[in-house]
Amino acid sequence: MRLTKHTVTIRLALFIGIFVVLNLLANEVYLRLDFTADKRYTLSNTTKDILHNLEDVVTVTAYFSEELPPQLQSVRQDFQDMLEEYRNTSDNKVVYEFVNPNKDEQSEMQAQQIGIAPQQIAVRERDKMSSQRAYMGAIIKYGGQQEVIPAIQPGARMEYALSRAIKKMTATDKPKVGFVTGHGEPPLQNLAQALQELSTLYEVDSVSLATENAWAEFKTLVILAPSDTIPKDQLSQLDQFLASGGRLLAGVNAVEGDFNQPMWTSLHTGLEDWLAQKGITVEAAFITDAQAAPITVQQRQGFMVFNQQLTLHYFPIITQYADHPITQGLEAVVFQFLSPVNYTATDSSLQGGPLAFTSELSGKVLPPTRFDINKRWSELDFTYGRQSVAAWMQGPIGGEAESKIVVIGDGDFPIGQPGRGVNPNNINLLVNSVDWLTDDTGLIELRTKGVENRLIDRQLSDTQRSLIKYTTFLLPILIVLAVGFFRMQARKMKRVRWMQEEYE
Repeated sequence: MRLTKHTVTIRLALFIGIFVVLNLLANEVYLRLDFTADKRYTLSNTTKDILHNLEDVVTVTAYFSEELPPQLQSVRQDFQDMLEEYRNTSDNKVVYEFVNPNKDEQSEMQAQQIGIAPQQIAVRERDKMSSQRAYMGAIIKYGGQQEVIPAIQPGARMEYALSRAIKKMTATDKPKVGFVTGHGEPPLQNLAQALQELSTLYEVDSVSLATENAWAEFKTLVILAPSDTIPKDQLSQLDQFLASGGRLLAGVNAVEGDFNQPMWTSLHTGLEDWLAQKGITVEAAFITDAQAAPITVQQRQGFMVFNQQLTLHYFPIITQYADHPITQGLEAVVFQFLSPVNYTATDSSLQGGPLAFTSELSGKVLPPTRFDINKRWSELDFTYGRQSVAAWMQGPIGGEAESKIVVIGDGDFPIGQPGRGVNPNNINLLVNSVDWLTDDTGLIELRTKGVENRLIDRQLSDTQRSLIKYTTFLLPILIVLAVGFFRMQARKMKRVRWMQEEYE
C-alpha cells in the first residue's frame, strides 16, 4: 500500500496525540519498575507506614552542586528519584527542592551553617586533574524541627537516612534502652558511635541492678563486657525483668586476653551460668580463625624498633550469618577474643538459634594459655569447623510474658578505642540487635540497605571469572547489534514488498 500525504499527516497527528496523553498520564501516575536483586529502588513497608501517618508536611531541601562529575551525578538523580517516591507515597505531604550552594558565597555559607559539609572532589578536565568543592547533603524539616544529612555518598543508605530523620521528628514516645552498669562495664562515653545511632529512636540511659525494680521503665537492657561478679540478687532482678516481658542483649567476655600479660585466662562473672540456665551457653574458650584481622605490632632488633603487621587469629572476622532480621545486610564484623555461643534450650515453647558463625577454618584454645606473637600457624590449628558465636531466644523466658534475649560471645565489639573508630558493621550488629529486641521501629530492614558490591565468587577458576566478566561487558553490545540487524532486515523486506506491490 502506498502512503499518501494525507495518511502520513493523520499518522503523525495520532502519534503526537498519543505522546501528549502519555505525558499527561505520567504527571498523574508515577511508576518505576525495580529489577534489582535487593530492591534498592523500592520503598519498604516501614517507610510507607511512616509516610502514611504524617500529620504535617515534610520539607526536604537538597543542597547539591551542579556540574558534578558523572560518577556523582547518579547520586543526585537517585536522591531526586527517591524524593519523588516519597512525595507520591505520602500524597504530596513530602515536598522538596534542589539548591545549588556553589552559585554564590551567600548560598555556600548558608549550606555550611546548617551542617552541610563541603567535599573536595577530584575532577579530570582536558587530561588535567583538578579539585572541585562540592555539596551533596539535605535538610529535612517537620513541625518546627529539623534534621540534617550532612553528606550523601555513592552507595549510601538514602532511604534509611530519610526515613530515620522523619521518624525521629514524628516520634512522640521513644522506648527506653538501659545500659547496665556497676560490674566493670565500659562507660557510656566509650560507646559514642553506638549511642549516636540509638538515640535517634530510643531514649538511652544507664541503669543499676543494685536498685530494686530500676529496670521497670526500660523496654530493653544491654549488658556489655562485665568484668566483676554479678551478685545473685541482681541476677534475680534480671529474672523479674524477663518475666515481665523485658528484652536483653548480653555481650559476654568469657575469656581475658591482654597483650601486656603473658598468660591469658578465663573470666567468670556469674552471667554465663545464668544464661546457661535460660538455654544459651557461652564457652570459656578463645576462638581462633584463619579469617582474621591484622594488627600492627612493634618489634625490636638490636637498637632498631620497627612496626610489623601481623594477622592476629584471635581477632576473627565474621562473615557468615543465619537468616535473621538482626543479621540482614551485615558484612564483616570484627571481634576480639571471641568465645563460642550455643543455643541449648529444650523447652518447646521457646524459639531460638545461632546468629553468626566463624569460617570453616576455625580453632579453639582453652585457657589458661600463653600468647606467643611469633607462633607459626598452620591448618592444623583450625580444625573445629564452623562455630556459632552469637545466639537468640524468644518466648516465655522465666514467665508467661513474651521476652527476648540476644547473646554475643564478645562484649567489646562495639566499644571504641582512643583515636580509633569502630567498624560500622560492629555498630550495625549492636543497633540491629536492639531494634529487633525493642521491636518498635521497623527500621532494622533499612539500616543496612544500600548499594552493595557484587563480587565474583573467589572459588571460580580464572577461566570462569574471565568468561563472566567478558560476557557481562559484551552481551549488551551484542544484543543491541542483533536488534539493529533484525530491524534493518525487517525494513529491507518491507521495502521489497512495497516495491513489488507498486510494480504489480
